[in-house]
Amino acid sequence: MTVQDIPALNASLNAIATVLISAGFILIKSGRREAHRKVMTTAMVVSAIFLIGYVTHKILIRGVHTPFGGEGFIKGFYYTMLISHIILAIAVAYIVPRTFLYAIKGDFIRHKAWARVTFPIWFYVSVTGVLVYFFLYQWWPAVR
Repeated sequence: MTVQDIPALNASLNAIATVLISAGFILIKSGRREAHRKVMTTAMVVSAIFLIGYVTHKILIRGVHTPFGGEGFIKGFYYTMLISHIILAIAVAYIVPRTFLYAIKGDFIRHKAWARVTFPIWFYVSVTGVLVYFFLYQWWPAVR
């Protein structure tokens, strides 16, 4: 594996997290609490591995910004998506563990209240994380 492989790996981890949190949502809505717990725990682990990979990649490339190659409308769309992704990803780093903490403590009323906010934000961040990868590395890579 090379440093150039890390973004694809990270996008894959984000995609897996998206599937897992979607499954967790369906499981809890269908009353399958134990399956929900296992799937959401796995989603959190996958997201933590993603975060390790993301930080590792940034360290290895010395924080160099990956340029976006698109122009016009798509450039504005990309940067709007990216800014919202970054801001909400920072929030996810706090709200996901906090939501889990309430479940671990058995405070399911607070867990449910937090999860109603956490789920859509975490879902958005994981989906846009995959999209950022495709925008940067597949669809509109910058010519170097």
